[in-house]
Amino acid sequence: MSLDQLEYILDHYKNPRNYGTLPDADVSYEEGNPSCGDVVRIDLKIEDNKVVDAKFSGQGCTISQASASILTEMIMGKSLEEIKEISKEDMLNALGIRISPIRFKCALLALKVLKSGLYGIKNWPGEEEER
Repeated sequence: MSLDQLEYILDHYKNPRNYGTLPDADVSYEEGNPSCGDVVRIDLKIEDNKVVDAKFSGQGCTISQASASILTEMIMGKSLEEIKEISKEDMLNALGIRISPIRFKCALLALKVLKSGLYGIKNWPGEEEER
């Protein structure tokens, strides 16, 4: 991992982009990771099937919060179809650092919240349903 990549993650954590809530959001969804306590909420304003505004809020580790910030930047102006195609690998690549297996849920929480809110996807394929 390079220093630049680490600084990129820390910058998104310390200076999050699109942090806050949208009172007139078309989609709002929040979910937490019970194993570590991370929580992410994503609010979207959608016009003509495209995201015109996105905000996130929550609390948690550097990885979960930085990935939410990065994801809101990734989806701005994108169509719902383009967003549907964003994969786990796309999110991990956007972070730019190697994520340990124990941090996968942290790194992917924002993407899971986004897809749950937009499409009702509650579990990744192959993921056990948490109770």
